[in-house]
Amino acid sequence: MTRQYSELLYDWNEADSAPFPAVEVDDETLRDGLQSPSVQEPSLNQKIELLNLMVKLGIKRGDIGLPMSSQLPDIKGMLRHIVDERLPFSPGLAVRTVESDLQIIADLQQEFGIRIKAEAFLGCSRIRQMVEGWDLDFLLRSASNAVRFAKSNDMPIMFVTEDTTRAHPHDLEAVYGAALDAGADEICIADTVGHSTPEGASAVVRAVKQIIIDRGRPEVLLNWHGHSDRGLAVINSLAAARAGADVIHAAGLGIGERSGNTPMDQLLVNLKLLNAWPHDLSELGTYVSKVSEGVEIPIPINYPVFGEDAFRTATGVHAAAIVKAQRSGDHTLADLIYSGVPATPFGLQQEIEIGRMSGKSNVLYWLERRGIEPSDQIIQVILKAARGSESVLSDAQLTALIHSLSDETPEPLER
Repeated sequence: MTRQYSELLYDWNEADSAPFPAVEVDDETLRDGLQSPSVQEPSLNQKIELLNLMVKLGIKRGDIGLPMSSQLPDIKGMLRHIVDERLPFSPGLAVRTVESDLQIIADLQQEFGIRIKAEAFLGCSRIRQMVEGWDLDFLLRSASNAVRFAKSNDMPIMFVTEDTTRAHPHDLEAVYGAALDAGADEICIADTVGHSTPEGASAVVRAVKQIIIDRGRPEVLLNWHGHSDRGLAVINSLAAARAGADVIHAAGLGIGERSGNTPMDQLLVNLKLLNAWPHDLSELGTYVSKVSEGVEIPIPINYPVFGEDAFRTATGVHAAAIVKAQRSGDHTLADLIYSGVPATPFGLQQEIEIGRMSGKSNVLYWLERRGIEPSDQIIQVILKAARGSESVLSDAQLTALIHSLSDETPEPLER
């Protein structure tokens, strides 16, 4: 930075906040993300490309599929890639708390010679118990037996309670306690139907953290897995981390069941801005594009940070301020003057377009970026066309306007 921006920008986000805690992320794109009924299954090569990008972004763990499904061949392909390339990535697989599912992971560990985390899930809310005809004793047996089987096969295990955010605290204490006593390495709170608010996320995380402590297992990692049904997935994830969650689950572009998961890209952007993610995110946009391409889900035009409009403006006042900052030589200031999220750390840049709300600064910026000498005639013609247009002018339209200029004397420039 060329100046002390703390003197120019007062950050109310930090007014009453302690430093954000260190947190890991777990990428669910290739498992929960692919459970969306609207996505296309990526090819194995596309999945491997995403694994490589995850590692570049500092993501060191993720759920890469359901081994008891048709995904098994691709799971084996990804495991082979992780082994052959010595990828610093810890794979996990989602399974039910039944021995037959867990045995598949045990066999894969033997085949590939690496440890694979079993992410064993079990519905624990009373509404689920009623529908399934389960009682608490069944849950306790299922949790204990699954964890014991995993440990007897030298398999790391994360015990996941589905619908945790609507489960009774007495049931959670009993079921998590059984899993912890059996030796679970990690436990996971799942906001399976996106029910939680930030206050609810904080409350359940604190409660489950206390169960871990009371059981004498402080080394056990606490995971948060959130969904977007109320549009609160990102803020819930941040609230969960502040309350004590060690690992946050997310998926690229937020794909997943119903309204999707916590968007990994938005989560990482926020962690970066909170000084809680030390890794380079200049290829985060590539990750988002590859997810979009692989699952055939378009990136919304107004999507935060990576949507086409995220760093574009055609408004004259905004453009003038950005241009003034750039001309001062202070590109960091130009990146902040009309952006709460700077473009540069994410491999992007500010874009100034020309439309019906544009002014002279927009036109000058466009011309200068393309090495075209500005004149009153050129500026006037472009502004007249822009103000008569219902949309932003494309580069092709602007170039055609310039080429069509005659030698006639222009009218006085409008200001």
